[in-house]
Amino acid sequence: MILAGLPGRAPAATPSAATWDDELDVRTSCPSHRGTLTLDPEVRRGSLDHAIPDGVLAAAYASEADLPVLLLVGDADPPADHEALARTAKSLARARLSVVHGGHHDVLNDLQHRSVAAEVIAFLETLRNDLRPLVTVRSSAW
Repeated sequence: MILAGLPGRAPAATPSAATWDDELDVRTSCPSHRGTLTLDPEVRRGSLDHAIPDGVLAAAYASEADLPVLLLVGDADPPADHEALARTAKSLARARLSVVHGGHHDVLNDLQHRSVAAEVIAFLETLRNDLRPLVTVRSSAW
């Protein structure tokens, strides 16, 4: 299972996006994705202020599913509850929490989307290899 941009339980903790530009700032810093969101008539503006149903969040945060989980979150994602994500990752037997530096709420479509895609691919390849990573950094000067 891959969960990306999972919000916290309390939307009130997120600064309200007063304008569309404010909401875009919370979502992404990628100019292409900002344009796509702006031009898409199906995007519900102001939806970041809406609470996610408790059942959906409970399924994510209190899951006892015995399957590998990749949690992706941006470190610049105000709707995310980073502490709850860390607790969830620690509570699951086969979970990985990956934090995208400079990543916003739409972490799959932010400026770092190629690195996020690489993380997803590495996760999928690790699944195919019985949860043993195919690449391990043995030494690095950076």
